Amino acid sequence: MYLPPHFEEGRVEVMQALMRAHPLAALVTVGEDGIVANHIPVATLASPAPYGLLRGHVARANPLWRRHREGDPALAIFQGPQTYISPSLYPTKRATGEVVPTWDYAVVHARGSLRFVQDAAWLRALVAGLTEAHEAARTAPWHIDDAPTEYLDRMLCAIVGFEFSISALTGKWKVSQNRNPADRQGVVEGLRAAGDAQSREIADMLESRGGGTAAR
Repeated sequence: MYLPPHFEEGRVEVMQALMRAHPLAALVTVGEDGIVANHIPVATLASPAPYGLLRGHVARANPLWRRHREGDPALAIFQGPQTYISPSLYPTKRATGEVVPTWDYAVVHARGSLRFVQDAAWLRALVAGLTEAHEAARTAPWHIDDAPTEYLDRMLCAIVGFEFSISALTGKWKVSQNRNPADRQGVVEGLRAAGDAQSREIADMLESRGGGTAAR
């Protein structure tokens, strides 16, 4: 990933927070069929240090777990908030006109290796944990025990779990840090006026890096 120093985010806890907030990872592996990408929701664990661990599962019908060789490198990509940035948000447009559009975004690349797991108790605990995490905000959360036992057993037999041991994390927070202070302020104000969740997230990220003083 192209990573100019002013866009680099190196704090592990910040990267892991984005990974938890945007848990649908693009899991990229290389095998006999070349480069393969699968999109999989995962749980991000803080331990073991320094980078943590990912856990998830794939369909048993997915050839990934049969073809991937344990120990081969893998890449998990987490896409955070992203939004188009119009040149009209920059005061520089009015001063010189020397501006062009861009795109602001935050991403994390996790590098590591995969280990696949077929133990029934491990899989049940994984699915229960993922479900509890994503149902927590609901008024009446669905629990794994709400499904009939025989049905649940069949569903668990149809998946294969995995652990992704993270060997390196790379974070890129491209949030207009390369613009002058007035332009950064213009971006913050414009994104807050847009009102959508992703624009607000990018504005928060820019402000947290000293890129604006707009009221939250």
